[in-house]
Amino acid sequence: MDYNQLAELLFPHITTTPADMEEKYPPRNLPEGAKVTRFAPSPTGFVHFGGLFPSTVAERLAHQSGGVFYLRIEDTDAKREVEGASEGLIRTLATYGIHFDEGAILDENGNISDKGAYGPYKQSMRGPIYQTYAKQLVREGKAYPCFTTEEELDELQQINKKEAIKHTDWQAEAESRRAEMLARRNFTMEEVKEHLAAGHPFVLRILANGDPEKKTKFTDLVRGALEIPENDEDFVLLKSDGIPTYHFAHAVDDHLMGTTHVIRGEEWLPSLAKHIQLFAYLGFKLPKYMHISQIMRLDENGNKKKLSKRDMGANMDDYTGMGYSPEAVCEYVMTLLNSNYEEWHAKNADKPYTDFPFNIKKMSVSGCLFDFNKLGDVSKNIISRMTADEVYEKLCVWAKAFDSDFAAELLADADYAKKILAIGRGGKKPRKDLATWVDAKPYMGFFYDKYYALVDSYPAGFDNADIKAALTKFLETYDAADEMNVWFDKIKKIADELGYASDMKAYKADPSAFKGNVADISAFIRVAVTGKQNAPDLYTVMQIIGEARTRERIEAQIAALN
Repeated sequence: MDYNQLAELLFPHITTTPADMEEKYPPRNLPEGAKVTRFAPSPTGFVHFGGLFPSTVAERLAHQSGGVFYLRIEDTDAKREVEGASEGLIRTLATYGIHFDEGAILDENGNISDKGAYGPYKQSMRGPIYQTYAKQLVREGKAYPCFTTEEELDELQQINKKEAIKHTDWQAEAESRRAEMLARRNFTMEEVKEHLAAGHPFVLRILANGDPEKKTKFTDLVRGALEIPENDEDFVLLKSDGIPTYHFAHAVDDHLMGTTHVIRGEEWLPSLAKHIQLFAYLGFKLPKYMHISQIMRLDENGNKKKLSKRDMGANMDDYTGMGYSPEAVCEYVMTLLNSNYEEWHAKNADKPYTDFPFNIKKMSVSGCLFDFNKLGDVSKNIISRMTADEVYEKLCVWAKAFDSDFAAELLADADYAKKILAIGRGGKKPRKDLATWVDAKPYMGFFYDKYYALVDSYPAGFDNADIKAALTKFLETYDAADEMNVWFDKIKKIADELGYASDMKAYKADPSAFKGNVADISAFIRVAVTGKQNAPDLYTVMQIIGEARTRERIEAQIAALN
């Protein structure tokens, strides 16, 4: 076989050579140790929570080392592409702190454009580049054409356990299919000319030379030392439309774009043998690979399952609606990626997660368990450390989008809202009332007459007469100008007058001697004023809502108790 002639027959329109490509895309000039990483999604829908993992790892590795992090859009499968998905992906990742140094970006009109010298960064625009290397592989006798339908070729590739168990003698079936694949290697130059003259499309396959009985030693940066069986499958490099498969495209692109570290899901491990062989055929240095474990969740029976795209929490766009701040989600991801993050953060509570020295060796091999409760705890800590101004600003942004009625109340009097949000904020042990922005209205709604309601009943076990008497006596002496100690002394006096203990030590010593204690009297007042048994510091609440509103609410409750 004259492979040069075959290459010219198959790719007459390709006049460039690999040397031309190497000159056009020279090695990057970066400091020693700098890492070049990428996020290379397919635009097939929303950003999955699992996609935030590799992108965060890639971003941290590149930026911690003074390297480059870029975005490449792998849109070679037109059948699966969703319109607008690429643009949405870029916006969503930016929301969660994933910013790219180069690659596909959004211009001022919201359209995708390229930034950087190693583009195009959309694979659908790099056809001649792939075909240049494909032509070279044909010249070297390492790839060959198959003139047949794509459906037939796909069928040949389905030799796997899932299909094999359908057959009583699956080994024989597999051997038969492999023999058919090997038979396709045998063709003449005349046959090629006839197919081309007839306009028959072809796919280009690699001519595999591996022996699956032999194994190649390989080191994965997460999983450590592995032994990979050599590849013996003539997998497809170019589809019949001239568009490359993922296997071929990622090898060419990662080489020309100078990628040093590839971070991807463990589902790609079975393809590793193909990629090792392909990089060797192309004469490229193999990048370092990290295969990250899948994100798991617990099902209703307590069993671990993969976090699927239909599960709550899978779609990154949902987190905004659920009221989670991006900072909380980013920090939660770090707790899953590195086991020592929480220990570091406890010592560096005032520092952003980007200051954390991310370490590949601290990543889990077995997989991470997605847990909304843990995310909520992280989020509470994040929000508790914000200033009242910060909380107000972020809450208003969320409310404008998801609760316009609440937003109107917040915006009507910013100072009033900030006073509410400032309660218990600051200090070593700030209040942690909010896990999400959705929690804000239930927490602070009673400060607004529009949302005030008797959510909780009065503490059980007490007569309405005592509750009414306590409220009445409180109003008789209440003065908003009182300092907290004076205010509380008045409540203690009411307790004594009604037969409740004002001294908690005395109450604990002999509870039967009293109807209750001063805490119960405070609870009566708290429910009347806030409508809830659990609310922020009552004295502070009254200072914020003012004397007129306090009296009005208590009087209304006295009337209701009648």
